[in-house]
Amino acid sequence: MPGEPAKRTRREEYKKSLQTDEQNAALPKKKFYRQRAHANPFSDHSLTYPISPADMDWAGLYPMYAKQETGEAGHADEKEQKQAKAKATSKDVEIADIGCGFGGLLFALAPKFPATLILGMEIRTSVTEYVEEKVRALRVQNASTNGYQNVSCIRANTMKFLPNFFQKSQLSKIFLCFPDPHFKQRKHKARIVSYTLNSEYAYVLRPGGVVYTITDVEDLHVWMREHFEKHPSFERVERGFEDGVGEDGEGMDECVRTMRVETEEGKKVERNKGSKFVACFRRLQDPAWP
Repeated sequence: MPGEPAKRTRREEYKKSLQTDEQNAALPKKKFYRQRAHANPFSDHSLTYPISPADMDWAGLYPMYAKQETGEAGHADEKEQKQAKAKATSKDVEIADIGCGFGGLLFALAPKFPATLILGMEIRTSVTEYVEEKVRALRVQNASTNGYQNVSCIRANTMKFLPNFFQKSQLSKIFLCFPDPHFKQRKHKARIVSYTLNSEYAYVLRPGGVVYTITDVEDLHVWMREHFEKHPSFERVERGFEDGVGEDGEGMDECVRTMRVETEEGKKVERNKGSKFVACFRRLQDPAWP
């Protein structure tokens, strides 16, 4: 395509300039991070992922919450334990936005839950880089108040590796906002909601936790609703949680209200006067062993 090499060069130079000036408080420009909307979750994307949640370098993502270690390690086992603790944080991630896109929801939730660690997970490389740069810039801008220290983003394929990142019952909220609808029937296996994947969501979600879904595609909304409703670990939340009561939506869950208006896709649907379909599902207690 004519002009593509020059455009790529400008993009690389722009990103390099941000990396060499970590104290630059300017927000990244989205035009330098554009990428095709879809990625094949079954492809080998050469991803780096932890062997287990304990092996994840959480302190690198949330440096303000890094555990402080004192003393010197002696034996090999003690050194391994010390290295593991160096990656740990004083708090665990509790909120995950799967397929976070350009991070609109992440940055809206961060000040609403300042004491909670929030993680965006995105499979597209350039989009992940944009969110990472925006996190860095917002932390610089809010250094006096330690704002946005509780939010971060990683490149990940959650359809393959979700349990590698989170322990059992670790999360309180999972967001699935405007996922790829994969319209063709032969592509339905690539949808982010399925009976198998719902079992993984149930594993990492604590009892009482909620999976939030929103889409502008009614067929996908029905698909997600039916797959969660038939799963024994989930139940649909009460209607007031999703829609509120009256014209002002009184009683609507705060996260639902935020999810409706803060994602990039949600704003696009709003501009186009489209419909948004919301469905939320609460994690049930596991039945007692017989």
